[in-house]
Amino acid sequence: MQKSDKKIFGTLFFSIFTAVVGVGIVVPLLPVYAHDLGASGLYIGLIFGVFSLSRTIFLPYFGRLSDKKGRKPLITAGLISYAVVSAAFLFSTNIETLILLRFMQGIASAMIMPVCQAYVGDITPAGQEGFVMGMFNMSMFFGLSIGPLIGGFVKDYYNLDTAFVCMGLLSLTAFLTCLFFLPPVVTEKNYGSRKVPKEWKHIIGDRNMAGLFIFRFAYTASIGIIWAFLPVMANLEFSLSGFSTGILVTMGVLISGILHTPMGIVADKFNKRMLVAAGGLVIVFSMFFFGRSEGFNDLLFSSILFGIGGGISMPALMALAVFKGKETNAMGSVMALITTAHSLGMLVGSLAAGLIMDMYRLSEAFYSGAGIMVIGMILFLFLMRDGNNN
Repeated sequence: MQKSDKKIFGTLFFSIFTAVVGVGIVVPLLPVYAHDLGASGLYIGLIFGVFSLSRTIFLPYFGRLSDKKGRKPLITAGLISYAVVSAAFLFSTNIETLILLRFMQGIASAMIMPVCQAYVGDITPAGQEGFVMGMFNMSMFFGLSIGPLIGGFVKDYYNLDTAFVCMGLLSLTAFLTCLFFLPPVVTEKNYGSRKVPKEWKHIIGDRNMAGLFIFRFAYTASIGIIWAFLPVMANLEFSLSGFSTGILVTMGVLISGILHTPMGIVADKFNKRMLVAAGGLVIVFSMFFFGRSEGFNDLLFSSILFGIGGGISMPALMALAVFKGKETNAMGSVMALITTAHSLGMLVGSLAAGLIMDMYRLSEAFYSGAGIMVIGMILFLFLMRDGNNN
């Protein structure tokens, strides 16, 4: 990687890390806050799911736009929007306002992560897709691992408004970093390229792309279940403190983040398809153990196991996505589709788990995640059976 590309990588890494720390601060607080306002399981799921809904709607548009108009304008617009929405959270006093703001936050998010990943994909040297994407994704995972710990501390010693202020200031810091340190859009490798990106119909109709989409969907459906209902389980069934809940949310994300770089190196040398499937199998067992947990230690074990599964599978999956982006000359569109799968998974996982919680028992929601993951693994292996494993 050239020196100028390393500067771009470092800027994007720091900016995503900073912004995601802010989001992570609020993650363990929103479900309990909504429950205190009288929200049912379905409404708690909706608060998480509507974020994913708006992302799903706008991701294809912003991804394609970044292929044509450049990455920097969308990244900076998304980050400043994040800061504005964070400030608006200070004035939310009911479930309806929370849902609206989460919808707007999802739109801002659609401009950030997939476009940043596409930017990193543009500057990734051939043969290092797993390592570079694994390294970059650490910014998100480490941010999400630190954020909930801070959020739990804030819940125990301060108040929710303090968490929203932190989220806004961190988003503003990320915006200023990208504004001043990312080079002008005319210098971007994809900007003004003579290579014509493949049309949407060719990308969507690609079997390998479908396999990547389905696995990412199943994986993030499980994340949606954990993020929306692990705090509720910890609070209602085991009476854990906010800090303890933050540890539970953090460990899975932290373990996954730690594994991303070494497993990215492994993915560059070995069969990526098999690594994705192996990680998926570990995730299945983790979701099963969540449902059978009887206390903090069981929940912690399940969270760590989930992190191991994600750490094994995601670097290989993202490496395959980078390869597909270069193959189609549509890195932004490919990353947008992968992130769309992420958003749909969060939406379906949180809403389905909310319905199951209302109709049955909370533990059943985690079993549903294991079932979704099994189906996702089978379809992934079927669709990728003739694929290039690179």
